[in-house]
Amino acid sequence: MKKILVVVDYQNDFVNGSLGFKKAEEIEQNIAEKINLYRERGDEIIFTLDTHENNYSDTQEGKLLPVPHCIKGTKGHELAGKIAALKKDTDIVFEKHSFGSAELLKYLTDKKCESVELVGLVSNICVISNAVLVKTALPETPVIVDASCTASNDDRLNEEALDVMAVLQIKIIGSKNV
Repeated sequence: MKKILVVVDYQNDFVNGSLGFKKAEEIEQNIAEKINLYRERGDEIIFTLDTHENNYSDTQEGKLLPVPHCIKGTKGHELAGKIAALKKDTDIVFEKHSFGSAELLKYLTDKKCESVELVGLVSNICVISNAVLVKTALPETPVIVDASCTASNDDRLNEEALDVMAVLQIKIIGSKNV
């Protein structure tokens, strides 16, 4: 059985754009190495993209987080740096209009795989949301989050998100201190 890697929202706006932060840049190499490992083994890689439209400021999220980001068709919506270069046309990409991807949940439901590992941004919002959805889709499959491949702009929230995921029986690996 294959393993699955889910790269969550490693997009320009979260790395060096409107919501970018230093730790997002610092984990890029770790994520790149993880992608290369999965590729070498012939495992599956899935990417999610936070995706908003030009009406972002009129949405609930836009009103609560009034920083336009990941607007479809902009550079901020695109995968960032080395991660963009590592994406292949054969990889599955789910554009998501909320924190979690309903399409990812549907795709993984009852899928046979050895494990699902999540990396990417932002740990306390989209990574945790998608990790819970993966655990929902595959309750008997190990779900893993590599702490050295995820980050938040708030260290306390990052630690709390990792702790909550651990309580939800999501295995946390890697160093929390990048």
